[in-house]
Formats: sequence, structure tokens, C-alpha cells
Amino acid sequence: MKRNVLISGGTGFIGKHLTNVLIENGFSVSILSRSYKQNLPDTSYYIWDVSNNHIDEKAVLNADFIIHLAGENIAEKRWTSKRKAAIINSRELSTKLIYEVLKKSNKKLDAFVSASGIGIYGAINGNEICTEDTVPADDFLGLTCQKWEASADTISGLGIRTVKIRTGLVLGKEDGFLKKLIPIFKYRLGSALGSGKQYMPWIHINDLCNIYLEAISNSKMEGAYNAAITDNTTNTVFSKTLAKIYGYLIWLPNVPAILIKLVLGEMAQILLKGRRVSSEKIGKLGFKFQFVFLEDALRDCLEK
Repeated sequence: MKRNVLISGGTGFIGKHLTNVLIENGFSVSILSRSYKQNLPDTSYYIWDVSNNHIDEKAVLNADFIIHLAGENIAEKRWTSKRKAAIINSRELSTKLIYEVLKKSNKKLDAFVSASGIGIYGAINGNEICTEDTVPADDFLGLTCQKWEASADTISGLGIRTVKIRTGLVLGKEDGFLKKLIPIFKYRLGSALGSGKQYMPWIHINDLCNIYLEAISNSKMEGAYNAAITDNTTNTVFSKTLAKIYGYLIWLPNVPAILIKLVLGEMAQILLKGRRVSSEKIGKLGFKFQFVFLEDALRDCLEK
């Protein structure tokens, strides 16, 4: 009988790719969804509604592993007070729903794997390379990720192996943040943002999915792991590489930081600041990235 992986956020960009990878590797997949969907041979759907504190408990009770991706998109809307609360609540309350089922039933998963973000190190600019031992920041990004991970740690408190994947910018075909850039660069209107010196730790969607696969399969994985390539990609480097793939040199000046701040408000820090991160910890487990060079990763994402 196939081992079952329950995914929250399974209908999103990462979740869709991850579902395919898990099925290809012999797992069955269950997905928590806010709407009814037709089951497939290796994929089952269960209803949950975080806002109304509802979850179909069978989804949790049938699972051998849970991969928890659910949470409001940090970069989708301006960070009003209401929006900030929604971002944090979506992460804390969704984990609490799962926790309560596990605790009540005394269900022992083989592993609980939660998404997190390199934003835990804060919206900073500098040359420091952040490791999993770097002190978390106290800005909005940092605090959000700390609360996100603290909610995952409640699962660890039940005696369940818990892994937290601190993810960088995810590169994938036809989706993710790259989808928003393609029309701009395709028509030769791309340019760097602000100073262009801010670091952009990135990871190809294939590698990210394989890290999640490793997290459920490797019993030695526990705690936090950075999921991003350790290189020197800045916004300028990223922009020039993307333009190169479309066959031109960037000719427009950098988009002024003040303009980005006017449009996005506080959320502009996502684009104007960045941090370098180390993936040495997961490398020591023997994990090998398929895509380590930015141009190769981008070309793979953009090829038809």
C-alpha cells in the first residue's frame, strides 16, 4: 500500500509541482482544499476552512506525512494592518487546526514538514551569509517567519519529527514570481530595481520539491533548513541574466526605489532588500541541487 502525504496549499504553484513529484516517487497524495474537487487515482481531496475552524479529520488521520504549505501570499497585496494580520493568521491558525486533530487523536506522523522563508533573516542589505543559526530579525518578515515556525514547533512538541524549509525565490515554468517578470523582459523593458545590489537567493522548483521529498524520506532531517542556492546573485545580476536569455542588454535605467515605495508601500522591501543565505546544512546530508547556475535555471523555466 502506498504511503500517503497530506499537503495543505496543494493547489498552489509549489503544491502542484510537489504533488507530481510525490506521485512519481510512489506516494499517494491528499490535498486540503477550500472547495470540492474530483478525486484522481493517486490524489484525494479533503475540505478545510481555516476561517471557520473546520477540517476534515480523515485527511490527517489517513496521512503518514504532512507537508504544510498553506498561507496567504506575502507579496500579493500592500501590507496594511489588516493584510499583515491575515498573513500571520493564515499560517498560525492553519497549523493549529492540524495540531488539534493530531493531539486529540494521538496520531503519530512519520514527519511534519512546514514551509517557511528566508525572510526570517529580515529585510536587510549586506554581505553577511545567513545560516540556520543566524539570529532571526524583528521586522515584519522576520517576525512572520518566526511565528510561522513557532506554530510548526507545536507539532514537534507532540513527538513528531518536524522540518522547516526556509525557502528563497522559487523559479518555475509559467508561475511564481517569474511569471510577472516575463512580459516585461520579453518586450525588452526589463531593468534592475533600486540600487540593484540587493541579493536574490533563488531555487529552482525541481530542487525545492526534491528537498521536500528528502525531508519526508530522510529521518535525519529535523529543524530548519535553508532552501536557496548559495551564490552572489544580486538584482542586477538576475536582471541582466534574464535579459541575456531574451537576447538583449538592459538599456533602461534602474527603477528608482522611491517609485517602488510609492506603489507598494512597506511591501517594497521585498524587492529593494535581500540577504545571502547558506545551503551548507542540507548539503551535509548529501543533498545535491540539480540547478546551481542561474542562467541554466532560467533557461529551463523559459523553454517551451
